[in-house]
Amino acid sequence: MRWSHAFIPTLRDDPADAEAASHRLLVRGGYVRQLMSGVYSLLPIGHRVRSKVMAIIREEIDAIGGQELLLPALHPREIWERTGRTEAMADILFTLNDLRGGAAVLGPTHEEIFTTIATELTSYKQVPQLWYQIQTKFRDEPRPKAGLLRVREFTMKDSYSFDIDTAGLDLQFDRHFAAYTRIFARLGVTAVPVEASSGSMGGSDSVEFMVPSPAGEDDVVHCPACDYAANVERATSAIPAVEDDPGPDQPERFPTPGVRTIADLVEFEGGAAADRQIKTLVYVLDGEATMVLLRGDHELQEQKLQDASGAVEVRPAHPEEIRELLGAGAGSLGAVGVSGPRIFADLQLAERTNMVTGANLDDHHLRGVDVARDIAVTEWMDLRTVVAGEGCPECGEPLEVFRGIEAGHIFKLGTKFSEALGATVLDADGESVPLVMGSYGIGVERNMAAVVEMNHDERGIVWPVSVAPYEVVVTVVKMNDDDTVAAADRIYERLGEAGVDVLIDDRTERPGVKFNDAELIGIPYRLTVGPRGLATGNVELSVRRTGERTELPIGTVVEEVARLVAENR
Repeated sequence: MRWSHAFIPTLRDDPADAEAASHRLLVRGGYVRQLMSGVYSLLPIGHRVRSKVMAIIREEIDAIGGQELLLPALHPREIWERTGRTEAMADILFTLNDLRGGAAVLGPTHEEIFTTIATELTSYKQVPQLWYQIQTKFRDEPRPKAGLLRVREFTMKDSYSFDIDTAGLDLQFDRHFAAYTRIFARLGVTAVPVEASSGSMGGSDSVEFMVPSPAGEDDVVHCPACDYAANVERATSAIPAVEDDPGPDQPERFPTPGVRTIADLVEFEGGAAADRQIKTLVYVLDGEATMVLLRGDHELQEQKLQDASGAVEVRPAHPEEIRELLGAGAGSLGAVGVSGPRIFADLQLAERTNMVTGANLDDHHLRGVDVARDIAVTEWMDLRTVVAGEGCPECGEPLEVFRGIEAGHIFKLGTKFSEALGATVLDADGESVPLVMGSYGIGVERNMAAVVEMNHDERGIVWPVSVAPYEVVVTVVKMNDDDTVAAADRIYERLGEAGVDVLIDDRTERPGVKFNDAELIGIPYRLTVGPRGLATGNVELSVRRTGERTELPIGTVVEEVARLVAENR
């Protein structure tokens, strides 16, 4: 491609609303343009990068036996209702009615639709199957942000495995894990596999591949000593036990005027340290008011509450709902003697004695609370949020917490969707059994952004050769010098013949402008052709990642650069 004919609308300044490096540089480099909130157009060089990302994904999924399909993005709502996900995903689901009144949704994912195809399988002899597609997804994100990292329309590779038993699922899951590891290595990103919540997908296990980045939206708990890693929504830790005194025979009420928070009670005369307090929260789970108890110095992880309870809709109770349930306002709440609502308690409160909690009377608390004696806990759960510095649950060393971008997610779905949609086969004994499923996703544009987050500097993007829009740019220093133009054209044509993705910058711009644009859009190698170099029979090779510059003889430059590109693809 000749730059003079290409549409690469680079910008000198950062877009005003861009915070993430990938958002800023993909807009400045002429890769994307925003059409509306959370919806982006991919411009020519952006489309080239996307195509290369998809090619890598296809190669690796094909290599583990994947068969590519293409399913509709427009789905009948009825199928989603049968699996219960019109409610579970209501906060992001685009819904519409056609001209005949038919209810439909725009697919945020395709478990339901692939499962309907799988109903055509009839015998255990037809499995295992591994099907995938690369298709557009739609999610009504309430707060799209960070360019391509959180959007409302995007492309995903989603694959689905169908097996007769969990042993087959485990094998497919492990193969995807290995394929994803290879994909991210080829894309040039470091993706840490972490234990994760399955959320609305359901199933027994899931693993996220997280790319460390300040632009990420997830917190990852990681042990540098043993490589334990989990999303904070799933992470656990080892913390020292608290030694309690036996306390009185029954709780004692005492006035706490003006005390509304854990910190207030710490400072209050006659109060208690945070780790000796019981924090009482009220949540509404699927319409039912529920009390949630944690140690005072711990924070609730809402996803853990949702996963452990199995609730679809989870929200904090409103102040009026709390007062109607317990007779007091937030800050004076407790579960002592309460009957009726379910009471979920964090495991760290088990066997605790001589604790302090609200008395369900404004401006009053109770001391001397024995959790086992005084509180009718419905169910014990791991509910707290792990924080940096706590002990690793596997080796005891201090944990770290970093922000990460979810680049891929693999799930063991089990039989949730096959049972709901009737995808069964006859086993070897002639019995009808539901197919055992797995689901495996990678966001294409999100991975483009993740590559940029991990591969950029103050001058612009530094693409790995594997996904760069062009592998080499031939920069013509003086377009009014016939010998320079002729030499650059010969190099450009021969590189193309050698299978190199090459761009020639034949614009009538100053050399500085050309150099800056090449660095901004991140082309891995630049060949600078100018009168001064030609006078000595050389052209200059610049490596974008290292800044290294080398003089190469014009007679061998094509062969040397083609070899260099091939070695780094």
